[in-house]
Amino acid sequence: MAVDASTRLVIAVGDPQPGNRNDTIVYRTSGIDQKLAGRPVMADGGHRGNPEVIIPYRKNRDGSPLPVWKQDLNAQHRTVRAHPGQDEDLEDPARLPPRRPHIDHCRSGIANLHNIALTW
Repeated sequence: MAVDASTRLVIAVGDPQPGNRNDTIVYRTSGIDQKLAGRPVMADGGHRGNPEVIIPYRKNRDGSPLPVWKQDLNAQHRTVRAHPGQDEDLEDPARLPPRRPHIDHCRSGIANLHNIALTW
């Protein structure tokens, strides 16, 4: 599920995937990568391996601290990236395995209700 950082509106919902896949694989196989093509996408560190998304810098392997400029970019990343926050219920259906053929309609409905609640 993709959320606009400035408006917090849901702008794209990918197809449901089994819950045992990592973020990188789900991003590629759910179709959300095509829905967001050409847009800047910020994600958490779980999306390593997707060169088209912006993720925070990782700690150095040797344990040395990150350079200040990388720490500053990570701080900006945390403030810009949209977090569902109290709306974490939006993510729960995304982690469910697609047991029912209508789960994607439920997720889209939840996303639409979320957007309506924000703009009401």
